[in-house]
Amino acid sequence: MKIIVSKDAKLLGERAADFVADILKECIAEKGSARIVLSTGASQFTTLEALVQKDVDWSKVEMFHLDEYVNLPETHIASFRKYLRERFIDKVHPGAAHLVDGSPESIADITAALREKPVDIGLIGIGENAHIAFNDPPADFDTKEAYIVVNLNDTCKNQQVHEGWFANVDEVPKQAVSMTVWQIMQCKRIVSCVPYAVKAGAVQKTLENDKTNLIPATILKEHPDFTLFVDEDSFSGVTEEKIRPAAGCGYTLER
Repeated sequence: MKIIVSKDAKLLGERAADFVADILKECIAEKGSARIVLSTGASQFTTLEALVQKDVDWSKVEMFHLDEYVNLPETHIASFRKYLRERFIDKVHPGAAHLVDGSPESIADITAALREKPVDIGLIGIGENAHIAFNDPPADFDTKEAYIVVNLNDTCKNQQVHEGWFANVDEVPKQAVSMTVWQIMQCKRIVSCVPYAVKAGAVQKTLENDKTNLIPATILKEHPDFTLFVDEDSFSGVTEEKIRPAAGCGYTLER
């Protein structure tokens, strides 16, 4: 596990984008293509803004995304399909883009596409309740499905309101189609970009606790190639002496 602490969210995004772009270019050079999973939300703004500016042959990149609300039209401001089209797809025109349309019936199709071959890198955000994708606590660590329908808890719904996607909690859909924890862990590399003070509690819990489905992001520390990008605000609650890496694994801290 590697932890990279930046001064602010803008620098975090630039450093993360450089890191991800280098991996994509390496994959393209080695095998002619690359596969990436993208997450959404306000915490990913600076990373995506910087990433789309990178000199990557995007025509050789295949993109998947993590999750989408059930029965939310793509025209809604909170739609993750809308988010990714505006902030990534329409800017770089990847070779392929696989979007979760929010219907349980679509799971089979996107699962088949996802499992054609391994994913090279997953950009996996961490929520205020330490969820990954929409796997709220207590997350299902056991299912081997690629995507499942999940119920959103109140903390998750409140985060969506605070970020400005919905006017109030009652407007937030009760369910979402989400990539599973197991499937996320199949990415060859995982990068988590987690800026802002509002994420300080989630970062602290993730780094200072052993794996538990009550803090879903703790499982990321067991991945053999996990890099966590934080800024000074989101890292502010962490006591370095209390960081608990995965069993048998160390960590490096870079500022």
